[in-house]
Amino acid sequence: MIKMDKKLTHTDSKGKATMVDVGHKTEQLRVATARGFIRMQRPTVELVRRNSLKKGDVLKVAEIAGIQAAKQTPSLIPLCHSLALSQVDVAASITNEGIEVITECRCTGRTGVEMEALTAAAVALLTIYDMCKSADKTMVIERVELTGKTKNNVQ
Repeated sequence: MIKMDKKLTHTDSKGKATMVDVGHKTEQLRVATARGFIRMQRPTVELVRRNSLKKGDVLKVAEIAGIQAAKQTPSLIPLCHSLALSQVDVAASITNEGIEVITECRCTGRTGVEMEALTAAAVALLTIYDMCKSADKTMVIERVELTGKTKNNVQ
């Protein structure tokens, strides 16, 4: 059974959507990691591996798209705080069944970077889909998920 908090953090006492006030929180080093996978046919995997798709280098373009997406997260998700990201890493790697994307976002701030890591993974996967759709109509994006988050006091 999933435990639900009785108080919702993004609504006020009248049920109106609101941004959470994090002004009272201490600044900490925050890190979040996420991953996702896009399943594709083996011939498509080989096209990506050989860098033979007409739209260009699928892995590099997807990685750059993921970085850009992390930086735009507050513009995409209405109640998400703007953060000064200090690092965004996006790595796309080929497997026999498709492409795995792993992301890591870092900042020193008062709230976490989970949404940035997840957004980076999702947009990188969507970019791969866009670049490969002419070659493969059966692709499926799977399991975009948060894989870790930490916060540590700033030294």
